[in-house]
Amino acid sequence: MTPSAKIIHIISRLNIGGISPYVIPITALLREAGYRSALIAGSVGKREGDMSYLAERVGVQPIYLPRLGRDISPLRDLATVGALYRLLRREQPDIVHTHTAKAGFVGRLAARLAGVPYIFHTYHGHIFHSYFGAAKTRFYIALERFGGALSTRIIAVSPNLQREIGQVYRIAPLRKVAMVTPGYDLSALRDLKRPSGAFRTRFGIPETAPLVGIVGRLVPIKHHALFLAAMVNVARAMPEARFAVIGDGELRDALEAQAAALGMAQAVIFTGWQDDLPSIYGALDCLVLCSKNEGLPSAVIEALVTGVPVVATAVGGVVDMLADGRGALVPPNDAAALAEATLNILRDLPAAQARAQALRQDAFDLYHIAPSAERLIAFYREFLRA
Repeated sequence: MTPSAKIIHIISRLNIGGISPYVIPITALLREAGYRSALIAGSVGKREGDMSYLAERVGVQPIYLPRLGRDISPLRDLATVGALYRLLRREQPDIVHTHTAKAGFVGRLAARLAGVPYIFHTYHGHIFHSYFGAAKTRFYIALERFGGALSTRIIAVSPNLQREIGQVYRIAPLRKVAMVTPGYDLSALRDLKRPSGAFRTRFGIPETAPLVGIVGRLVPIKHHALFLAAMVNVARAMPEARFAVIGDGELRDALEAQAAALGMAQAVIFTGWQDDLPSIYGALDCLVLCSKNEGLPSAVIEALVTGVPVVATAVGGVVDMLADGRGALVPPNDAAALAEATLNILRDLPAAQARAQALRQDAFDLYHIAPSAERLIAFYREFLRA
């Protein structure tokens, strides 16, 4: 009997809020589909939150290379390439599929040196604007173009990202950039009845208060400072409204100080990491995402599947996710526009919720992990058949 193809996924770290909830179950579903599948990951940073528990839950035992983590260090990264090269030479995979910038560069280089037949890299987002200064950004674009040359194919997660990678930043020729939409395990959210859950009770939020939430890591790219600045205007128009900052990260202390300085200390609730997603989305009246740069944010997917109206900045894959009236898109860095779009939802909440409810099934069909795995397997088969 011919052995099944071996597929190895490589990711920088299994942190909360990233793409861990996609890569971990994909590894398990590939095994269920008959492939020999493995996952290599680095170490999680401070205050990021660790999702290795999900790997245990689905029976995946990652191979950990601590030096593969997010931080850049030329000497350490060179050693990581060597460690990955030796591991790949031993494992002899048919496919190496990398995710995230750091793992994408060292993983693709090691895979090419090890003679792996097919090398893929998924851009779940990119770092080509709003992360670094001009000189550093040019350096990273050059590195990514080199990584593109090492790749059999590059995968984008939405049409707008495909365009940016292939045409705007010219990481690789557009013909080399495929599109495969990823997904998450949305089973617990599919049939969620709203309002529901104990979230409001846990954090002392009145049942009748309009509740606006932002979900994600507290890091600069998510631009929580803009969220707080915009919600001041919402609070002036609706003093009874409350605002939940759900997540944690390096900026928490600064954001709490900003909320206090704005006179919003009582209205803004910092919850830290929360893993009870049905409770969160059962309580929210509106989800806001105001990132400077994004890929295909899981918070927007979760809101679409649970029928929570969404206001978001028109960046990256969000442009495609909320097109055709699936949500309110506003320009980046515009607090007034963000506040006005949020107020438009809260002022006629029944109508906004009815529109959001009508989108739930289509969102589930597109973003659930099972059809996502089928799309990825179909993509792999095009190459494995050759």
